[in-house]
Amino acid sequence: MSYARVLCVGLVGVTGQLVEVEVDLAAGLPGVVISGLPDTALHEARDRVRAAVVNSGQRWPNRRITLNLLPATLPKFGSAFDLAIAVALLGGSGELPLLPLDGVAVLGELGLDGTVRPVRGVLPMVAAAAKAGVQRVIVPAGNTAEAAVVPGLLVRGVDTLHRLVAFVRDGTPLIEPPVDAPPPSAPGPDLAEVAGQGLGRRALEVAAAGGHHLALIGPPGAGKTMLAERLPSILPELDDEAALEVTAVHSIAGLLPAGGQLIRRPPFQAPHHTATVPSIVGGGSGLARPGAISLAHRGVLLMDEAPEFSKAALEALRQPLEHGRVLLARSRGSAEYPARAQLVIAANPCPCANPAGDDRCECPPLARRRYLGRLSGPLLDRIDLQVRLPPMRAAELMETTSHESSAVVARRVAAARAAAAERWAPLGRRLNAQIPGPDLRRAPWRLPGRVTVELRSRLDSGSLSARGFDRVVRLAWTIADMDGRARPDAGDVGEAIALRTGERI
Repeated sequence: MSYARVLCVGLVGVTGQLVEVEVDLAAGLPGVVISGLPDTALHEARDRVRAAVVNSGQRWPNRRITLNLLPATLPKFGSAFDLAIAVALLGGSGELPLLPLDGVAVLGELGLDGTVRPVRGVLPMVAAAAKAGVQRVIVPAGNTAEAAVVPGLLVRGVDTLHRLVAFVRDGTPLIEPPVDAPPPSAPGPDLAEVAGQGLGRRALEVAAAGGHHLALIGPPGAGKTMLAERLPSILPELDDEAALEVTAVHSIAGLLPAGGQLIRRPPFQAPHHTATVPSIVGGGSGLARPGAISLAHRGVLLMDEAPEFSKAALEALRQPLEHGRVLLARSRGSAEYPARAQLVIAANPCPCANPAGDDRCECPPLARRRYLGRLSGPLLDRIDLQVRLPPMRAAELMETTSHESSAVVARRVAAARAAAAERWAPLGRRLNAQIPGPDLRRAPWRLPGRVTVELRSRLDSGSLSARGFDRVVRLAWTIADMDGRARPDAGDVGEAIALRTGERI
């Protein structure tokens, strides 16, 4: 037999595609030709696979070898095809009977000594195989726990090419996924550690309950970063669908925690202010990799010292904040990553950042305007809550009474989210921040005129944009959910306006 076929999976972004690895051996000058839009790593597979086959005690066929990866129009990236290529080649040369691998997807990178090494992106690959009807997969031993997360699949692992050859020939058992429960994650920062700042704590709880973006502006030491870092601690754990999405993105980036278990806690990303545009929204040579906003999907992206970021990096966030996804187009194809993260911006009010606040600021008015002017109007217009924190006072810092912990606040946040999810179920939404503006302005959700008098006045005067109008209404719904009311009243709208505009409540 001179032809063989083995299943594998290709990955573009977080989207997987079942790939057929075809091998044909023909008479002619010995050599290997790979077709099907391979990248550089796949072109180099011919040398890795040859060394791995020989060092595993198998015979390398001295014939003309043609490798084809179907569908040929799909770009192929990475080294996850190595193991499938090696097995297909041994099957085509008559060394292996491939019947035991019929309908099995095979993934893995080969070392020159025949070891099978873990690869990135196994979770979305295996999920794509399951969606295509595959019921059994063979992955590197280091990826078995990650692959076993996908339900309805029989997952087995291999650590060497020799072990896989022995399984195909003699039925030698493969490695099963670990059954031990993953170790509990270490507790993160707690909201009880934040002294004072009742306004900041209230804004943080509103942001968590409704899924709103948040800007915290205040002098150094006011607690901006401390509050932002504790936002994930009051968010609910991710459900199965969200956990799969988040874990898939981290798998592609090679950032899964040890054990490969599902990520259940909302992720937190805080890039340095020198971060580039590709590191924020994604990029890189070849296939674009996910950036910080995708790694924070279903979690929190903190832009600390936001005015110090480059203007390009800040403006690149506008489209992901609006649409919840990032489409990265490159010459060799496009990759789309989810990016539905809660953005938190923390900024000083001026360059001098006097801890005493605006009363002792040494900056001229023009310098103050220029500093915060680095946060453009269109970007700020997409941030629901824009809160100005006062300086920390000695009485607040030395207060001995205990503050509410994250666990207590998280219970209120969960109750508010449950109320919102029940209300918006007919629209297929769960969070107030996700409701389209037209739905908020039509029956039965439209607020009566007596409740929105001030809001309408601000829209007519130009102090609020149409987008800002809708965001204030969403905030009012969240405040009503937190206080246990079925619909927002004028007080809820007033507080929402203050949280939106940075005015004192």
